[in-house]
Amino acid sequence: MLRKNYTEVTEFVLLGLTDRADLQPVLFVVFLLIYLITVIGNVSMIFLIRSDSKLHTPMYFFLSHLSFVDLCYTTNVTPQMLVNFLSERKTISVIGCFIQFHLFIALVVTEYYVLTAMAYDRYMAICKPLVYGSKMSKNVCLALVIVPYIYGFANGLAQTILMLRLTFCGPNEINHFYCADPPLLVLACSDTYVKETAMFVGAGSNLTCSLTIILISYSFIFVAILRVRSAEGRRKAFSTCGSHLTAVTIFYGTLFFMYLRPSPETSVEEGKIIAVFYIFLSPMLNPIIYSLRNQDVKMAIRKIFQHKLSFK
Repeated sequence: MLRKNYTEVTEFVLLGLTDRADLQPVLFVVFLLIYLITVIGNVSMIFLIRSDSKLHTPMYFFLSHLSFVDLCYTTNVTPQMLVNFLSERKTISVIGCFIQFHLFIALVVTEYYVLTAMAYDRYMAICKPLVYGSKMSKNVCLALVIVPYIYGFANGLAQTILMLRLTFCGPNEINHFYCADPPLLVLACSDTYVKETAMFVGAGSNLTCSLTIILISYSFIFVAILRVRSAEGRRKAFSTCGSHLTAVTIFYGTLFFMYLRPSPETSVEEGKIIAVFYIFLSPMLNPIIYSLRNQDVKMAIRKIFQHKLSFK
């Protein structure tokens, strides 16, 4: 089957964000800067959490994995995109395309449930403070991140196997800047019903399930916070959730725009712009959000700078 798939099409052409040649160098610089900020921000967040003992708590353990997943899935897309900005032939091999396709789905689904685990952690910390230490033990926290990775990569593998079963024998131009589901399906010469159904069921169920758990967790959290009598107590409780809520709003907000927009034929360019938000801007903004809105992270950053200055 695989051999049959690749007899005609040996590579795909990624049409990218725009076909305007004069914008390519500008876009290269813009996305290179975004990528560098993303890498520095997320690597710094992981290093900060690993190096500061005060950040060795479940909340920051999950945050370090959120940074890792963000770093991985933006790296899955950005290097190829940057090369294409400066290349005349914006090609990617069939194997490379399907590897990118698999990793993208796997990492996005993993992010769904890492964000869900973070919401559950905040629920336990605010609504069940007396049993938080025992219920959110090291083994429980490990399970809450290992399961999303396994489930995410299983999802990606299932979708990739279904995509590999299709025959690509004609046009090879993908109207996107990475190997995405809908643009690839347009190029298939064989029946795509099973793959399309799996795509919508998988995407819809994972999005709905993870967001439902997050919303239920926060409904209990808000009720618990409103029961706190002191204004200072409510402020502290809200501050521990503010960064996560902002990250969830950006990530899920752009995904909902993606699924609620009109049919692909009439909104391809709009889809590319939305994809820029959740592939590039969300991973870049998350470390900034957690740095600006979190006192523990700000104190850890200040401690590192003071430590470096003391050696000068």
